[in-house]
Amino acid sequence: MKEPGSATLALHADDTLNIVSDVAPPLHLSTTYRYSDNLEELTARADAPHSSLDSKTHIYARLTAPNPTRFETILSALLHGHALSYTSGLAALHAALVFFNPRRISIGDGYHGCHGVISLLSRLTGLEKLDLTCPADQLDAGDLILLETPVNPHGTVFNIEKYAEKAHSRGAYLIVDSTFGPPGLQDPFTWGADLVLHSGSKYFGGHSDLLCGILATQRKSWWMKLLDDRLYLGNVMGNMESWLGVRSLRTLEVRVQRLSDNAARLVSWLDGALNAQIQPQCDDQAVIQAVVHNITHASLQKDDMVWLLKQMPSGFGPVFSITLKEERFALKLPGKLRFFHHATSLGSVESLIEWRAMSDKSVDRKLLRVSVGLENWEDLRDDLLEGFKSILTEH
Repeated sequence: MKEPGSATLALHADDTLNIVSDVAPPLHLSTTYRYSDNLEELTARADAPHSSLDSKTHIYARLTAPNPTRFETILSALLHGHALSYTSGLAALHAALVFFNPRRISIGDGYHGCHGVISLLSRLTGLEKLDLTCPADQLDAGDLILLETPVNPHGTVFNIEKYAEKAHSRGAYLIVDSTFGPPGLQDPFTWGADLVLHSGSKYFGGHSDLLCGILATQRKSWWMKLLDDRLYLGNVMGNMESWLGVRSLRTLEVRVQRLSDNAARLVSWLDGALNAQIQPQCDDQAVIQAVVHNITHASLQKDDMVWLLKQMPSGFGPVFSITLKEERFALKLPGKLRFFHHATSLGSVESLIEWRAMSDKSVDRKLLRVSVGLENWEDLRDDLLEGFKSILTEH
């Protein structure tokens, strides 16, 4: 029998965990669970350290619990590896760095929060940070490359296979932060990733109502060690968040497909206007050219399409950035829009736009990060255009 598709797995990968007749999984709030009355089922932890990992038997919520186990079971099927959940994306990164304990880590600009975690570890262990473009001979066995792709906040993409080859040539490991490329768009394991990281608060959550982080590995021994580490780090995901996560994963594929398609249409429209010949009078294209300086998104990486279409064959991601011609334009535009919430984060059903300088001091102060939602894309297009026109009118 062939493997079910991803949409089917999102709905049925956890069927084996059904111990009640509820179609919608129940929320379990208990943190502790009764041991069996059957003496033959009682095993001292020292005799069988992993005996408590039966997916239907739980002891204490810091190790396993019904809702996180369901969530991780579905994620494992979708990510093609063994998945573990954490309290946030940065908690997951911290767990990965504790697990590998590298001497050096090669990383690009990307998400500023990752650099914050690395800075903390540097104080404790002397971890050295290298640029993503560093020569391979600066890496040694056990070191890490942390590759975020697509990249925050630009939505541009790196070649995973290239960085996997670079890491493995030196005995180093590749972690791919695939937050902006959820299942359905990108599978980093296909291209050589050793560990996959997600801020599950984004697309896995999908509704701006839960925090979580995910690590996935295809090595069972790594998964067991990470699970053991999590028991003592204590950064385990709660029952409520996990219950919300299961609800969200049911619709992950259809949400991501629609989000990505909407983003591609908006980027194509904006890019077409920027590169069009301005007609006489002040038409829509002229308005866009007067306000927008440039756009970044994977779909615009024309020179990279040979490998990019292989790595992301079903779409390039729902996040892109626009840089406006003046900082005051970037500051004002979010307040002019009807269908975009001016807020941070991304990956949700609603469209978000952020004057990125509000949360990231390293970016161009004229940059806006756009996370496209499930609205009709034509309404989002018209909303942006009216916002551009309003700015020009005031100017």
